[in-house]
Amino acid sequence: MNILIVYAHPEPRSLNGSLKDLAVAHLTARGHAVRVSDLYAMQWKAAADAGDFPARDASARLVYVTASKDAFADGTQSADVAAEQEKLLWADAVIFQFPMWWFSMPAIMKGWIERVFAYGFAYGVGVHGGDRWGDRYGEGTLLGRRAMLSLTIGGRAPHYGDRGVNGALDDLLFPIHHGVLFYPGMDVMPPFATYQVDRMPEEEWHAVAEAFKTRLDGLFTDAPIPYRRQNGGHYDGQQVLRPGFGRGTSGTRLHLRQAGDPEQTPLQRSDGGGPSLRSG
Repeated sequence: MNILIVYAHPEPRSLNGSLKDLAVAHLTARGHAVRVSDLYAMQWKAAADAGDFPARDASARLVYVTASKDAFADGTQSADVAAEQEKLLWADAVIFQFPMWWFSMPAIMKGWIERVFAYGFAYGVGVHGGDRWGDRYGEGTLLGRRAMLSLTIGGRAPHYGDRGVNGALDDLLFPIHHGVLFYPGMDVMPPFATYQVDRMPEEEWHAVAEAFKTRLDGLFTDAPIPYRRQNGGHYDGQQVLRPGFGRGTSGTRLHLRQAGDPEQTPLQRSDGGGPSLRSG
């Protein structure tokens, strides 16, 4: 299988660097093809700006979403963006390796998402009309691929539980898991999180490494997070969860399929155009 690792850490000798190197070695030994986008080594441009569209009329007002749509359709995106899109289409799975900084991914990785997930590539895809809002949340260009976050955290694991002061890790990662990875169609695996990394004794590395290898071995066989598909019949025409679904739960967990959910027939595709999914 083909596996892309998107890696963001400024220090190659960091724990993140060690996890990235372990993943490359372990997956390659298992017969997989592995490519790495080392964002700091690549000096990736994080800012989404007019420089992403070299063929654009520089005298015109920049509307980023429109420029993104036109550049993707015309094949005039900047070369670095097009190269990363090619890697995503090549990959059967994508691993994101990064430290959690201020409850999210580093800015350089967020910039990779904002630039690479272009209009027509990761959003603005599919038919819009009637009750259908395009191919997103379980459908889209990246359908059939798996994604997993491997992140390091300075805090203690109990701080990220349901009653922890920092909030549940699943809730903190929901914007990435659901809004970035599931949105364009990827199956999202539960995250691999390593805690108290700045205080980890060297002797604990072996246990972390073995646990990570186990997760890597299950990348294509373990069950993904059971998010509801947008067009699977669970949401109404306003994209609100229908009555009867999600009983006994709340918050982001409402968007996970549950054993007690009623049966629902998937929505039919509609013809016709629709507005852009994003403004700005």
